[in-house]
Amino acid sequence: MYKILDKEELAPTIYRIEVSAPLIAERAKAGNFVVLKINERGERIPLTIVSADADKGTITLIFQVIGKTTAHLATLRAGGHIQDLLGPLGHPTQIDDFGCVVVIGGGVGTAELFPIAKAMSEAGNYVISLIGARNKELMILEHEIRRVTDEVWMATDDGSCGLRGLVTDLLKKLLENGAKIDRVVAIGPLPMMRAIALITAPLNIKTIVSLSSNMVDATGMCGTCRVTVGGDVKFTCVDGPEFDAARLDFTELMSRDKRFSIEERASFERFKKEHKKCYE
Repeated sequence: MYKILDKEELAPTIYRIEVSAPLIAERAKAGNFVVLKINERGERIPLTIVSADADKGTITLIFQVIGKTTAHLATLRAGGHIQDLLGPLGHPTQIDDFGCVVVIGGGVGTAELFPIAKAMSEAGNYVISLIGARNKELMILEHEIRRVTDEVWMATDDGSCGLRGLVTDLLKKLLENGAKIDRVVAIGPLPMMRAIALITAPLNIKTIVSLSSNMVDATGMCGTCRVTVGGDVKFTCVDGPEFDAARLDFTELMSRDKRFSIEERASFERFKKEHKKCYE
């Protein structure tokens, strides 16, 4: 059992929890993730490790309520427990002094991007952060991102914070202004990451995207998180979670991402009926 030491609501439907997990905290690096299961009957879901404190023996996870399991996780309080926590999993992000690195986060992807932005900055890069959300209320970790990067540009769908538009618009403006970009790291919704790849690929800008595919065993055995990269079959859990965006088959990926949508909606609706007080 893994104890939740602290819980905070960062924005509507977005939460941060600090969990006691000493062995994971000792080994976690930027880009790693965990797979958690709340209880014996729960499903297994991947969540990126936002930060780890080896001295305290804790890891921080940030998640958005989008289905049954994240909704269940949001009902837990400090002092509560998560039954299973497996990690750190996945290959850590390649951190080096590339030069100018642009990190791009969409929605809760900004949280997953934070440890990468911090590590890139510590490696000596000039780091520009482009972060986006539907509105100002859902813009998270702005102050944390500002502390670890050299520039921060923001965009919201409704214009309530920063540019009215998308993070892809920010990237286009950056390029129009003559920025020499050596590497891009993007985390967010699949359409956002695909759009970024379409911008950077013709310019030969190395672009890395991080995936949060559906997983079952997280050992490469079940094949649920299968992706095609450069014509080769890869598995997000053991080969990723990061891949070269220019070589990733986004069409296949986006199709596979919807495979369980009907079951996921049904499960979420059942959960909401069972926990009416949380949704009244």
